[in-house]
Formats: sequence, C-alpha cells, structure tokens
Amino acid sequence: MSGLSMDPHEMWARMKKNSDGLVPAITVDHENGEVLMMAYMNEEAFCLTCDTGYMYYYSRSRDTLWKKGETSGHFQKVISASIDCDRDTLLYKIDQTGAACHTGNRSCFYTLLNEWDPARDKEE
Repeated sequence: MSGLSMDPHEMWARMKKNSDGLVPAITVDHENGEVLMMAYMNEEAFCLTCDTGYMYYYSRSRDTLWKKGETSGHFQKVISASIDCDRDTLLYKIDQTGAACHTGNRSCFYTLLNEWDPARDKEE
C-alpha cells in the first residue's frame, strides 16, 4: 500500500485496540462490496499489510501471524484501507483470489441466521 500519510507503526500506536491488543479488520470485495471476512490484526500484521499490499492477520487460536493465501493460494490484494470513526476497526477493500473463507465459500458470511442450526455445528 502506498501513499500512507505516516509510518504504519505510528498509525498503529494511535489506534484503539481490544483487551488483547488487537484490532478487527473487515475485508470487502472492492468490485461489489460483498463482505468477505473479519479477522484480527496485531501490529506486525498491520505493518506487513501496509508494506506489502497483501492482507496479513493474527490468528488468536494459533497465536501466530498469517498471510491470507499462504497455504491456500487465495490471496487478498489491498485496493484501499479505511479506519472507522472510533479508530478501533479497519476496513479493507480487496481483490480476492479464490475463496475468502477457510470452508471454501467465497465469503465467511454464508449462513443466514434464520437457517442456522447451532446443534449441527462441529466443535473445533
């Protein structure tokens, strides 16, 4: 991502983080506005995303940094990035290669609440 007004580390320092020191990042398809996923970023993920132009996240369950598409080939190229009015959530418009969801669905938001049966969910 080019054209940032300040250093990514300085930008990160000015953001409001959750109790784990993370910031939620929502990704949407830059062409049609479809919400694809929500994940968390730590400072390293944010700075790498700024530096490379590809989405990096912090996995809370694995306690590690990950580049989206690293194993699946389903990369997310950043087109633009915004921060909300409270400075505690990021919104990325991206060019998605393949599926965004680990299930193979285009979006992680494929289940309608009125069709959701929690009893059928697998425990992870």
